[in-house]
Order: sequence, then structure tokens, then C-alpha cells
Amino acid sequence: METGLDIQQLLLWATGLSLLAVLLALAGVPWVVTRLPADYFARPQRKTWRETDGEPLFVIVLGFLKNLLGALLLLLGLIMLVTPGQGVLTMLVGLLLMNFPGKYQLERWLVLRPGVLRALNWLRNKQGQEPFEGPGDKLARGR
Repeated sequence: METGLDIQQLLLWATGLSLLAVLLALAGVPWVVTRLPADYFARPQRKTWRETDGEPLFVIVLGFLKNLLGALLLLLGLIMLVTPGQGVLTMLVGLLLMNFPGKYQLERWLVLRPGVLRALNWLRNKQGQEPFEGPGDKLARGR
């Protein structure tokens, strides 16, 4: 009987964490999308967190915590692929939080998927922000 209780408890925790991840994504994604500059995806490369001014120890600790949270969300997303929850969305949020080589190219590739840039710009429009420029927009305008 204890095994059944353990599995039940595990599923209850996974469901609770899944619900929390969905709520965080619903609040966090619009918050982040509206704070990015309009030309974020149009830049050939972006400034990394290591190049920011300020307290180096604070930047390192913040980067570590951000990567740790991203890894935790990635792990929870993997678990949610086989339990109730938004596994793919949680994994995506975890990946976008983490710092790794090629992350900016991955973000730009995702924005080029059909409907993604349109959905992001819809969120920005609801908050009164100007739309994102697509990765090729600056080249098309001759900037």
C-alpha cells in the first residue's frame, strides 16, 4: 500500500508544480516580452550577461540562480511530459532562462516559426509596446 501512496503523493506534487509553472508562465512571459527592446531579435548578436556593468559578484550570483531555475524548470518539464502538465512549455521557459552557447540563435530561430512573432507582437500591443522587428527587418530596411 505504501507504494500506491508514494505514487499518489508524487502525482499530486507533480500536478501542483505543473499548475505553478503554468501560472508563472502566464504571468512571466508577457512581463518579459514587454520589457525586451523592439529590436531584440533584429540584432545580429546580443550583449551577454557577463558584459553588463555593476557589481561582478551580484551578476555572477544572479546568473547562477537564473541558470539553476532554468535547469529546474527543464527537469520539471521533462517530468511533465509523462505526468499532467505543460511539459513542453515549461521546458521552453527553462531553456530560455539558461545561458548556453547558441541560445540567441535558438531564440531567433523560434521567432521565425510561423505565428510566433505575431503572437509576441500581440502581447506587446496589449501592453502598448511597439512591435518586435523580425530578424531580417533591419536588413530589409537598409539599416
